[in-house]
Amino acid sequence: MERGWLEALVQKVFCETEGNIVMVEKGDGTAGKLRMFDEPLIGIGSADDPMFLDYKKPEAVGPWHRSPKEWLPGARTVVSLFFPISEEARKSNRAESETPSLEWLYCRIEGNEFLRTFIARLRDCLIEEGYPACAPALDERFRAFMNQKPEMDFDVLAGGAATGGSGSDAAAGGLESGAGGSDLTVYGSMWSERHVAYLCGLGTFGLSKGIITRKGMAGRFASLVTALELPADERPYKGLYDYCIRCGRCIERCPVRAISEEGKEHKPCHDWLIHVKKEYAPRLGCGKCQTAVPCECRIP
Repeated sequence: MERGWLEALVQKVFCETEGNIVMVEKGDGTAGKLRMFDEPLIGIGSADDPMFLDYKKPEAVGPWHRSPKEWLPGARTVVSLFFPISEEARKSNRAESETPSLEWLYCRIEGNEFLRTFIARLRDCLIEEGYPACAPALDERFRAFMNQKPEMDFDVLAGGAATGGSGSDAAAGGLESGAGGSDLTVYGSMWSERHVAYLCGLGTFGLSKGIITRKGMAGRFASLVTALELPADERPYKGLYDYCIRCGRCIERCPVRAISEEGKEHKPCHDWLIHVKKEYAPRLGCGKCQTAVPCECRIP
């Protein structure tokens, strides 16, 4: 099977999946249509890439991160997709320095539902064509940890605790310590969309720990693993931060100063999102570090 077949399938499913255009109801009683995402970029990786073993290290994501074949025995290929957020939504979020725009909040919540529907349909199409597939984020075994302790022995993690970190730590899944380093908690999941995107050649990390693609950082990721065998894309970079120019603009844009030249601290960011949700329930979001920055829609 050739890559072009998959690209055509992705485009078809993207166009046919409902929910990408939503009605945004504004506070003044008016409403307008919003297209949330542009067509996705596609990155392809090998299920046997040794980097998946590296992701299990405490200084990377952590031992709770599952490899492709732990999700799907017989997996051969990993497909990562980046959905750029539309210019309209990005523009709306550039204006304010702290308050997230309503359009951006829709992209985070209604947008997430669209992406879940999309990746489920793409998975099912592959299965119908005779290629077993699994979307880890939709799998019943999937777990995300936000300031939580995974159900595992943390003794093996003690040496990898980071409180922001630099170098490889700055792209970690988010192992952080509380007072005295004894209360270890995690901000991450059993399948990191960002790390998978890096492995599949879509882009590198920035200071805010987002991924900078050739369409920038403002967007969302989805992925699946499949028994369909395709050649892996060559990663056009060597280091974790090759696309980041460390200009510091995301540091200035962060409402709670969770980002520094050393990287990002997860807890202030997480606490801020909880605050935003109280203000805009049932929606939440921020995206200030992804808009009005040089890497918003391109590699700077």
